[in-house]
Amino acid sequence: MLAVEFAQRSDPGRVRENNEDYLGAVVPSGERQARSHGWLFVLADGVGGQQCGEVAARVAVESMLAGFRVARAGEPLATLLARLVETANDKVLEAGMHASPGGVSMATTIVACALRFDRAVIAHAGDSRCYLVRKGHARALTRDHTVANEQLRLGILSVREAARADARRVLTRSLGTGMSVHVEISEHRVYTDDVLLLCSDGLHGAVDDSDLARLVTPSRDLDFAVRDLVAMAFNRDGSDNISVIAARVKGVEQVGMYRGRPYKLR
Repeated sequence: MLAVEFAQRSDPGRVRENNEDYLGAVVPSGERQARSHGWLFVLADGVGGQQCGEVAARVAVESMLAGFRVARAGEPLATLLARLVETANDKVLEAGMHASPGGVSMATTIVACALRFDRAVIAHAGDSRCYLVRKGHARALTRDHTVANEQLRLGILSVREAARADARRVLTRSLGTGMSVHVEISEHRVYTDDVLLLCSDGLHGAVDDSDLARLVTPSRDLDFAVRDLVAMAFNRDGSDNISVIAARVKGVEQVGMYRGRPYKLR
């Protein structure tokens, strides 16, 4: 059976009075639920400059968690996460319409990681990230949905220019800005001692990939690791909210897939 341990931490940073990040998890109650549903980790970063960013982040995460808990047993994770993100987008739009007479504009990024058997499925919109830390190396499994990153992809900006451009903070995708959201989905096989690390830009904007790999190791306590990551981001920058969830795979159940359905490998 898939076994997972996790730790999470969120800090408002040194500048902002309120924390517009929100995070949460669904932990299976036992072996049967671990196989039928699995684990879910979600992190959202309310968009700065919009009204009620903290409300948008909370509504989005709570919608994702609630939908995952009551999902049909065995529903493919990619299909499930895409559906849950669309529902969360609807909930954020609805919250904005009812926030005050005439409604208010609110938006949030979202990144979610669902784990079942030996697979991790990542869904995201915006610039909150998911990393895979494996054998001393950290690799981003998501790409930032920002104007600068899109210009980098098209060759308009260099890597150095994109890292410094003002447009690196301008989102091209988020929840709450339209009737639908273009969510990006990816699936990855996971192995024992892998760590999936979800974080807001307050962390990945200040902490390098090499620091992630150095602080998140198979033998290190995850509570200490996330504490040190947040402290590093706070000390190096701290101008934004800082949030992280780290989930370590302690054991996997290898399966094959046939027409979207898992079967146990001998």
